[in-house]
Order: sequence, then structure tokens, then C-alpha cells
Amino acid sequence: MIRAGTLLLALTASADAPETVYSAPAQHRLIEGVATDGRTIWLSSVLDRTILAHRAGKGDSRIAMPAGTLHPLGLAWDSRRNWLWVATDCPDLPGVAKCDSGALIALDRSGRLKARLSAGPGFHPGDVAAAGGAVFVSDSLNGAVYRLNGNTLDPLIAPGIARSAQGSALSPDGKHLIVADYGRGVATIDLKTQVRTLLPMADGKPLRGLDGLVRVGADYYAIHNGSSPGSLLRFRITGAQIAVAVVHRGAPLADPTQLASDGRRLLIVADAGWPAASKPDQPPRGAGTLVAMPFR
Repeated sequence: MIRAGTLLLALTASADAPETVYSAPAQHRLIEGVATDGRTIWLSSVLDRTILAHRAGKGDSRIAMPAGTLHPLGLAWDSRRNWLWVATDCPDLPGVAKCDSGALIALDRSGRLKARLSAGPGFHPGDVAAAGGAVFVSDSLNGAVYRLNGNTLDPLIAPGIARSAQGSALSPDGKHLIVADYGRGVATIDLKTQVRTLLPMADGKPLRGLDGLVRVGADYYAIHNGSSPGSLLRFRITGAQIAVAVVHRGAPLADPTQLASDGRRLLIVADAGWPAASKPDQPPRGAGTLVAMPFR
């Protein structure tokens, strides 16, 4: 989650408002990631190192991060392994101890640690994606993107080539990874050749300021929080460009970060709580709100 630059989108937004489906208890002051298997929704509570599990009509539970792990950020559900992948790190926030590097970990449904991987010193993962058995993790501090290969993380984009890699999504044919780089824009990576290509909008400009990213069919949905208020965007790749539309802008997307699909709708962390977490003397304002929107 990064705030850098401003991009004003002169596009038409939908008038339909997102529906609130869950509000985290007030003590969870910073909610970042979201993942779902279509029934259970998992949310990462960053500061208290907890993952919240919500299932409508079934009650809520909490998973404490295993001993020796760091703060949970991005989440992704891996339906092949039945694991929840968690990007863990030490975000630059008051009260969070600094660390040399983070790790990508996997938990089973009960919270047992199943895997822990690192790309080496200086690895600071923030977002993770899983699809068809493939797992990808991005580093927002140096722009690197890695692919899971057995028990190792292989670089698809080496550190320093891009700027700030955020969410990613596998293309429909499984041959490309689409990456939202906060500072450089949307890029596609050929998974065979590892060639990276930036995809501008029709006017030739990059779409900067994107955070979370998910694919639904041929459409890619992304959170834009490079300007205030935040927006939910949809884009399609047409040749070497992206065609972008605004699905929703403004309330309740006060501080949106990540999103996931449950097969019927989008689930969006609408008000994560980063401003309040950065200034702990300020009370949270409805942080931890999860909203849903139908596909458009």
C-alpha cells in the first residue's frame, strides 16, 4: 500500500453504490488484504498480526500469525493446495519493528504454517496472487515480481527494473502475468520469455496509482488509490493498450487497498485505515470496512 502521485481519471463512474458486507471489530485498526474461496472471506489485520475469517451466517474466527512470522499484508487463496498465501513484512509504521526482509508464507485453513519462502535479503513482499496452481508475489519497494517454483521464488522482474509492483493477475490463457506497478503503470510479463511490456491507455499515458488487481473473465478490476477519493476501475487489454472505465468512485472507497472475487461479485477493502495507523494518536474512522460490488 503506497501513496505516490495523483492521477485524475476523466471517465464516467457507475451510480451504483457498493454494499457493505462486513466491518472488522474496532480493535483491528488496519486491514489490508482480502481473499476468499467463495465461502470464507479472509482479511489481514496488519498491526496485531491476525487474519480474520468471516463466513456469513457461520460466525467469525481469528487466526494468529504463527510464531516467528511478520505482519500480514496481501492475501491469496490457492484452491489447488487449499492454502492461504500471505505476504508478510514489517511496514514502516509506528510501533512496528524494522526488519531486513519479509517472507511469503502459506497457511492451511486452521492457521498452521505450511510454507515459508524468501527471495533473499531485502525482500519486502506486499501483494500475492494465486491461480491454477501458480503463485506470484510482488515487492513494492523495488518493483520485483517473483513466481513460485517448487520451494524457491524465481524473479520474473528483477529488483530495480520496475518501480513499485503491486497486485497481479494471470491472463486468461495463462501465458502472461498482468502487473499493476504503482509508479510505472500496467505491464504484462510473458511467462515464457519474461519480456515485460508496459500497456498505456488509449492516449498513450500510463495508468499509475493502481494497488489491488484481480481478473474476472477478460476483464481486470483494479483499485486506484493514487488520488482521493479512491476508485474501482475495470480495464481490458486491446493489443498493446488498455481500455479503462471507472466502475465506482468515492464513498465508501475512502482508503481502498485490495480486492478479490468470490465468483459472483467483487469484495473490496474499502477503508483500510492507513492514515490512522500512520498517526496512532488519531482514532480510526470506520476502518476495516469490506464492501461488495457485482461485476459490471
